[in-house]
Amino acid sequence: MTAADWPEVAAIYGEGIVTGHATFAGAPPASLADFSEGKLMGCALVARDEAVVGWATVAAVSDRCVYAGVAEVSVYVAGSARGRGVGAALLRELIVRTEGAGIWTLQAGIFPENTSSLALHARHGFRVVGRRERVGKMTHGPRAGEWRDTLLLERRSAVVGR
Repeated sequence: MTAADWPEVAAIYGEGIVTGHATFAGAPPASLADFSEGKLMGCALVARDEAVVGWATVAAVSDRCVYAGVAEVSVYVAGSARGRGVGAALLRELIVRTEGAGIWTLQAGIFPENTSSLALHARHGFRVVGRRERVGKMTHGPRAGEWRDTLLLERRSAVVGR
C-alpha cells in the first residue's frame, strides 16, 4: 500500500462505512499518514485489478511488549469485486506477512450482521472467542445512535509463538 493507492483505498473504506456493518468510523481518514497511525504498514497490502479492488492492514493492539505479537486485522473489498475471492487472497497474504513479522495472534472485531466477513475469517482459521455487547454507539448512517455488538475473533499462528 502506497500513497498513490490512498484515494482508492479511502473510497473502498468509504463503501464499507456506508454499509453500516464494517466499522464504527464515520469517514475515512484524511490521508494515508493519518490512516497509517498505529498500523503495521510493512504488512499492509492492496489487491489490484485495473484499479485497487481491496486492501488489508493490521494494527498493534497494545504497546506493551508482551502483546508485540498480537494485531487486529482489517480487510475491505470494493463492492464491484465482492464474491471474486479478493478478500480470501488478501487475508491469505496478510497471514503470511504477519507471521513473517512475528505476529502470533490475529484478532478481528466484526459486527454480527456482517456474515460474509465472519465466513471469510472462519475459512482462514479465525474462531469467535466472544461477543462484546453494546461496545460502541454508531454515529452515522441508518443505525446512527444505536448501540452495537461486535464479535471478537482470533486466529493463532501454527508457526509463530510456539
